[in-house]
Amino acid sequence: MSTNFEKHFEENVDNCSLEQLRDILINKSGNSQLANRFRALFNLKGAAEEFKINPENARKATEYISECFGDQSELLKHEVAYVLGQTKNMIGAPILRQVLADRNQQCMVRHEAAEALGALGDKDSLPLLETYYNDDPLLEIRQTCELAIGRIKWQNSDSAKTESLQESLYSSIDPAPPLTLDADFKIEQLKEIMNDQEKPLFERYRAMFRLRDIGSDEACFALASGFDDPSALFKHEIAYVFGQVGNPIVVSKLIEVLNREHEAPMVRHEAAEALGSIATDDVLPILKGHLTDKDDVVRESAIVALDMYDYENSNELEYTPA
Repeated sequence: MSTNFEKHFEENVDNCSLEQLRDILINKSGNSQLANRFRALFNLKGAAEEFKINPENARKATEYISECFGDQSELLKHEVAYVLGQTKNMIGAPILRQVLADRNQQCMVRHEAAEALGALGDKDSLPLLETYYNDDPLLEIRQTCELAIGRIKWQNSDSAKTESLQESLYSSIDPAPPLTLDADFKIEQLKEIMNDQEKPLFERYRAMFRLRDIGSDEACFALASGFDDPSALFKHEIAYVFGQVGNPIVVSKLIEVLNREHEAPMVRHEAAEALGSIATDDVLPILKGHLTDKDDVVRESAIVALDMYDYENSNELEYTPA
């Protein structure tokens, strides 16, 4: 996601009540476009974030967002989990725990639920996260739980109060904070930490986000080396970071990752959305080519990415509340 991703999908929807937004999100009419469902989701997010000044609307918005976990779209459900983690509204925590524990949900959705619990800093979720970190059969879930545990423990540590962190250009609550500015890391050192399989995943992610915050061409090339990692989770986060940075220098690498036939869908989906955020001319035919992709989540990501591409290359946004 670029810095404009949420701005795009948070465009004000005139004359839509929370209930109308819910109906668009859950596709009550049966003909709501996917991009409009995203817009409804991010508008509901705005209401869910206002729990301190309008708790009743925030409660309703959180409830309406959560209704979407019964949808068929893996992409949309994963975005719903992400949003609940970003609201800082702890009402969503029990719902996210249920989604993590539901093995009938797709891996990408359960992963995002675990990550969202980390973003919320929900200490009450630590026992559940520990359980799935130790016992879940899916590597992506175990690794996400490891990260969420690390973030919650860091957030409640003395380090969180004393470390000097670069002020982020991005509004997201990330799976790990960047490495501290108290140490003068060079880009090559950060690259080594990020790719060191022997280091804790939480530390490797901290190096990743430090490179993101540097954001230079050299830092982006260092980040791109992470696409050779064996972990689908790790690679998907690299693609996500590139969508935030928006540096066109990585477009060719993102295209290569999106076109990998045997790559995990969660990686390819994030590469597609990153390309939509960067929105250079050479991205358009690539994304259009994936509108018929064999993987549902990649195909739907291409739809969202093309909507994002249009936004990045236009001065106005047309919204149809349907």
